[in-house]
Amino acid sequence: MTFPDTSVTIIEDMKDFFHIQIIAKGKLGNFQMKEHLKNFTLLTVSTLIMAVGIYFFKFANNFTFGGITGFAVLVAKFTPLSASDFSFIANMLLLIIGLFVLGKKFAAQTAYSSILLSVTLSGLERIYPMSHPLTNEPLLELIFAIVLPAIGSAILFNIGASSGGTDVIAMILKKYTSVDIGKGLLASDILFTIAGFFVFDIKTGLYSLLGLTMRSTLIDSLIESLNRSKYFHVVCSEPEPICEFIKNDLKRGATIVLAQGAFTGDDKYIILTVLSPNEAIKLRNFIKAHTTGAFLLISNTSEIIGKGFHSV
Repeated sequence: MTFPDTSVTIIEDMKDFFHIQIIAKGKLGNFQMKEHLKNFTLLTVSTLIMAVGIYFFKFANNFTFGGITGFAVLVAKFTPLSASDFSFIANMLLLIIGLFVLGKKFAAQTAYSSILLSVTLSGLERIYPMSHPLTNEPLLELIFAIVLPAIGSAILFNIGASSGGTDVIAMILKKYTSVDIGKGLLASDILFTIAGFFVFDIKTGLYSLLGLTMRSTLIDSLIESLNRSKYFHVVCSEPEPICEFIKNDLKRGATIVLAQGAFTGDDKYIILTVLSPNEAIKLRNFIKAHTTGAFLLISNTSEIIGKGFHSV
């Protein structure tokens, strides 16, 4: 009587198992590498956008909004330190606070952004020194001094980083209170902005105060836009084709709720799902093309906590 050689089967099964594990780890490693590369690119691009707005439009006009860089304008007025050099020193001190309060990941990303911002500002100061504004239109330059740094800051906040300075204070306020990041920036920067009235002139002070208010509001709006998703309520009689499209084509999840039509008394199904704006267009087009009698309710949402979504 002969018995099957189970040891060979076990060894083959183990080989298959470890082969699958190696492939899975390889895929996970590639995914993580792509995420790190994406974060690095966002950190770099957003910081450089901020640097352009700060150096060419903010420093040259003595606008004092914007936390440390605003305070740096005041310091440069009374000390031998340049605005760029003071920004570097102050950012390093606040970065240490951020390390202990907000964690290593935040500190690492903020350190890179803060150092890149400080080095870029110092480099621009030496490569292209500016003794006067680019134009004779302070309102036009104020707009660029608001919009460019606000775009950069919003991208950084959205990935859990900052450019340092009082942005760190705003992130701490966001973590431990119900204050939005924009309002946190407003609270932390208001004293530096008011000081501009006394150090420079009323005109510069008013421009700075306007810039601070608009920047804080714009950052909150941009963060909300970056996280905006579409929340679907789909009322239908046959949920299977729609759910298959959501799962297989969009790679998203959905929830089905049994319901009843108030007028007809017929059984209905409500499909609940949350999609990105691009995915929402695809689902809407699919439903229009492949189903009849479906009722869609689509709303905007930016506060989503769960797998596949990011919320600041």
